[in-house]
Amino acid sequence: MPCQISRRSILRIVACLAVTYMASSARAGEPVDIEYHEDVIYGAGDGEPLRLDWARPKKFDKPLTAIVYIHGGGWALGDKKGHRDEIKKAAREGFFSATVGYRLAPAHRFPAQVEDCKCAIRYLRANADELGLDREKIGAIGFSAGAHLVMMLATMDAEDGLEGKGGWPDWSSKIQAGVSFFGPTNLQSEFPERSQPLVNQFLDGTVESKPDAFRLASPITYVNAGDAPLLMYQGTKDILVPHDQAFQMIEALTAAGVPGRVEFLLGQGHGWRDPEAARTFAGAIDFIVEQTSKSQQSAEK
Repeated sequence: MPCQISRRSILRIVACLAVTYMASSARAGEPVDIEYHEDVIYGAGDGEPLRLDWARPKKFDKPLTAIVYIHGGGWALGDKKGHRDEIKKAAREGFFSATVGYRLAPAHRFPAQVEDCKCAIRYLRANADELGLDREKIGAIGFSAGAHLVMMLATMDAEDGLEGKGGWPDWSSKIQAGVSFFGPTNLQSEFPERSQPLVNQFLDGTVESKPDAFRLASPITYVNAGDAPLLMYQGTKDILVPHDQAFQMIEALTAAGVPGRVEFLLGQGHGWRDPEAARTFAGAIDFIVEQTSKSQQSAEK
């Protein structure tokens, strides 16, 4: 029998944990005029158009570092619109930035969400010259389920599959740096009663009935040397994503020699407000700039 929970139940689970993610102040410098586009079609999933929004400075003299935002919502809720302010702010700070829409459960189960986000990265890379971004400097920031998708983009290689047929098959879907805000890393692990239904709905079953799907949907499955550096933020009182999820990823990344950083916020839950929101979000941008620059320098050697 298909695993499905009501939209009202999902809303109750997620809405009760709503937090303010973004409150960082503008960086120093003069205001920058930006170019902004909504609902740009980047591919297709099961015949359904997939859309993203993007923004960039109106004037720039070299390809821009790209910052991609992936929304959360238990793989079943949320909208790219939630990060429109952030992509505009990033554009004013000199970045190309996009917020990605993807298919949602229960109408679309795993691996649809992964396939769509991979397609979005391929679209950006394939159209980098026209869009004005540096195809070798793409970073992504995600929240909760969106963080899970970012970690899939950071760890999966071409031979791992799940690329889908959304479009742009000749281009890589791997990012150069990723930031996870309280994202699940190992879906085979035990989750709290509040969040297990969301995981089961995403994967259309239980870990007992679909062990292969739970393994294939877990970022930790794909960790190996050469993966994109990761920055992970995790609250120690998160009632949806236990902080043990971050510990498990730490062990895997360390064993594989993948660079990055993990920060536990003591006493924080599934998200946090200012001043920690401003600090951690600014840190996410800085991490992407630092790591994508390192990635490019290594490629040039």
